[in-house]
Amino acid sequence: MKETVLETDEIVVTASRMAQKKDQTSSIRNVSSEQIEVLPVESVQGVLQMQAGVVAGHFRGGRANEVAYMIDGLQVTEAFRGESRLIDVEPEAIQDLEVITGTFNAEYGRAMSGVVNAVTKEGGKHFEGMALVQLGNYLTGHKDVFIGMKDSELNRLQDYRLQLSGPIIGERVTFFTNFRHRYDKSYLNGIHRFNVDDSSNFQDPNPQNWYSEHTGDNDFVPLNDSKSINFLSKITARLTPHIKLTFSYIYNKNDWQEYNHFYKYNPYGLASYHKTSSLYTVGLNHLIGQSAFYELKFSYLDSYFGHYVFENPLDTRYVNEKYDLYGRTRGFSTGSQQKMHERRWLRDFNAKFDLTYQLTKHHSLKTGLLYTGHNLDNRYSEIRNKYYGTALQYVLYEPVIYPDSSIYSDIYKMKPVEFSAYIQDKIEFEELVINFGVRYDYFDPAAYYPSQRRNPANQLDFPNNPEKMSRLIKAKPKVQISPRLGLAYQLSDVALLHFSYGHFFQMPPLYALYENHAFRVAPKDYQTTMGNSQIKAQKTVQYEVGLWQEIVKGMGLEVALYYRDIYSLLSTKIISTYNQIQYGLYTNKDYGNSKGLEVKLDYTNGPVAAYLNYTLQYTRGNADNPRFNFDRAGNSRDPIPTLIPMSWDQRHTFNATVSYQPANYGVTLTGYFNSGLPYTWVPQPTEPLARLNLYPNFATRPSKIKLDMNAFYLLKLADRYKLKFTLNVYNLLDRLNENIVNPETGRACTAIIRPEERAAHRSNFNEVEDRYRNPGMYDPPRLVKFGIGIIF
Repeated sequence: MKETVLETDEIVVTASRMAQKKDQTSSIRNVSSEQIEVLPVESVQGVLQMQAGVVAGHFRGGRANEVAYMIDGLQVTEAFRGESRLIDVEPEAIQDLEVITGTFNAEYGRAMSGVVNAVTKEGGKHFEGMALVQLGNYLTGHKDVFIGMKDSELNRLQDYRLQLSGPIIGERVTFFTNFRHRYDKSYLNGIHRFNVDDSSNFQDPNPQNWYSEHTGDNDFVPLNDSKSINFLSKITARLTPHIKLTFSYIYNKNDWQEYNHFYKYNPYGLASYHKTSSLYTVGLNHLIGQSAFYELKFSYLDSYFGHYVFENPLDTRYVNEKYDLYGRTRGFSTGSQQKMHERRWLRDFNAKFDLTYQLTKHHSLKTGLLYTGHNLDNRYSEIRNKYYGTALQYVLYEPVIYPDSSIYSDIYKMKPVEFSAYIQDKIEFEELVINFGVRYDYFDPAAYYPSQRRNPANQLDFPNNPEKMSRLIKAKPKVQISPRLGLAYQLSDVALLHFSYGHFFQMPPLYALYENHAFRVAPKDYQTTMGNSQIKAQKTVQYEVGLWQEIVKGMGLEVALYYRDIYSLLSTKIISTYNQIQYGLYTNKDYGNSKGLEVKLDYTNGPVAAYLNYTLQYTRGNADNPRFNFDRAGNSRDPIPTLIPMSWDQRHTFNATVSYQPANYGVTLTGYFNSGLPYTWVPQPTEPLARLNLYPNFATRPSKIKLDMNAFYLLKLADRYKLKFTLNVYNLLDRLNENIVNPETGRACTAIIRPEERAAHRSNFNEVEDRYRNPGMYDPPRLVKFGIGIIF
């Protein structure tokens, strides 16, 4: 007998909705590449904001830094602040986006509120590609708010995308690449009236004696513009039918500004932000027989962050602070520059191993190890004048940076280490699935702490009292054990009930361990906060119960109820030195809880699709952020004796997406309704309520409504080539959605201006109302993008 190859038609296996849902014991949402392609979003963050349980960037009521971000299963969370990702991928490069807002299995850790995993695409056996150019502008009817906007400026936003994939050596070795360059002048402009070396003085009550240099050209200058370059390259080698090897490289470069109303007339005095990141990844997937496989992955992430006017802190273009001696009395800068200078390098090495073994018909075991080595190099300084404090202070200027031993710098290098291990068992019966697991987490801060917190840097000398002097003690590693349990019970062929419970631990961000590395205390109260390498992990205990029901074919309804207790949250306690100076030490003292209801309805039928979700949320705690009560004490305000709403405690959140996608064209509309976030109302000083200790966050900002659209049309050219026309409109209705409000009026760009305040305003270029007409208090106006490209 001779071997031969029989060619047959491709067989497509489609799993039923029940088969996909049966082993999900918590709230998991998988967004496919096909769904992402038609959504009116610009980034992964836009996709996340559309998910149930995600409210104002917070997952199920947690703080913003309680989410773990991963790419292809490896964590890329920014560990210093913890509120973002060190590396991003473009939506077009994602094959599947997994969003877990509920309890998650033991394989996931270093998070308390949610997990986001972006699985990147791989090349196939055919060459495929896309090139797209998009131009856009903010076409708004609110030009009185957003000054300097011109409808004729069609390239205010420029967006260039390129994608190519295909075979290198047949189907065995393939490649995938994605590139995007985006430049957005955005919608918030300043006016170049002053240069940084202009000097003004409006102190005299008589306008005849005012003095003002204003050598700017009065042109409009973008004050929250951004530039970005993102690149991804991935090579996949299928060495054998059972072994797959992947290599990937991702590069991000971002430069941007954040609008600061104080620099509206002196735009070149505002510092910019800079971020550059590179991620190198190697992965091995090996199928061992019919019942087991393992994955071995290594990654190296090299990231840089900067915030400054000039990269060199000793740049001779920095000017004397004399040019803005009186600027703050008018509410605006009329000279000089921001003098903070921050640079930070964070390099992470990850090694990850996962093994899945089908032990018996009913038991599937999964176990794994994860090692992470951080290399943190932080350099924060305040640029000072070499002649400060001398008679020549306002005559001569030479920028200097003082060493870490001063209160003007925080410069250090640290190498903390993390290690995790887990084991979980998925127990499957005909109508019941049980996920049970345990996770072990180890964190070594690799740092020292002072033995005497009342004299941490020995700034005070007590030769006769050695117990009042500090010595350095090595911080002990922290260990946590986290049990996880989930059950899914099949009620019928089209209904599933699930319950889950778990303990989730997460170390605070690195700044809370190492800030003020020299342990020096400033000479005034409440000026200093200090890191604490002895800080413990934060802890969440979460419960969830949910029901999924297929109402009719193609339509599924999911309802989930959850409750979370959040213990040992990062906070700041007050320490009094021996000379009675009050400073803050990061510690674990805050508490919060959240509870809510999530409803999701999905419907697909041929070219028609609809995705709706609603979140009802209640979030309470004793502090909005780690410095909350410390800052209240510094402002001579009483502590909060009860739980208060958090600033992200939005009661109602509703998202709806409707899509119609025939063969050669399509349109998608996404609507958002947000009932409004809390804010702290401040009464007028003359009102009786001003004498009361009013609690924060007990007033509500106006609700928000937003409608976005994505449309495209394909025109066939020849063979496999098609011309693609795109139209994206964000904030289609051009609503002025208020993101920040005045604490006295509860509305944006409004104020109760008292006669004495109006009389004290001295300026020859604006009125006192200009201080409060801050366009940055609003969300972006209508943005229209038109694009043309080619796909094959």
